[in-house]
Amino acid sequence: MNVAIKVGALLVGGYAAYGMGSFMYNMGNDMTDMTQSVGRMTNDVHSMAQDMNGMARNMMQMAQSMVDGQKKMGDDFANVARDMNVMTRSMISMSRDMNGLGSHISNMNTNIKEMNGSMARMSGDMSTMNNSMSGMRYDINKFTKPENIMMPWMR
Repeated sequence: MNVAIKVGALLVGGYAAYGMGSFMYNMGNDMTDMTQSVGRMTNDVHSMAQDMNGMARNMMQMAQSMVDGQKKMGDDFANVARDMNVMTRSMISMSRDMNGLGSHISNMNTNIKEMNGSMARMSGDMSTMNNSMSGMRYDINKFTKPENIMMPWMR
């Protein structure tokens, strides 16, 4: 029995050593995997920190661009307001000029009306002159050919 107990104890010891060895081996693998995971996690956190720093720089740049853009837009709106004032003054001046032009056109219409009357009188005078010239032609013709007066049948 002594041998049986020794063999049994040896078998139990072997199983226990195998179990403990397997446990230690698996625990070593798990610890290695955990260490590698912690290393990857450290790299990920480091990369995330760099990304966050870059994002913060980009946000600062964007904020500065927004401030610059608002200033430029404000300047542009101020220029538009000044230009609108100039344009309003120009339109007022143009309105005054158009009013003056209207009075000049009115005067010109009056002058054209007078000129039309003068031309109508001149046309009448020219007609009278043409009639007179026609009579003069007849009279001149009588004096240049006296035989027509003395002998009208010879015409």
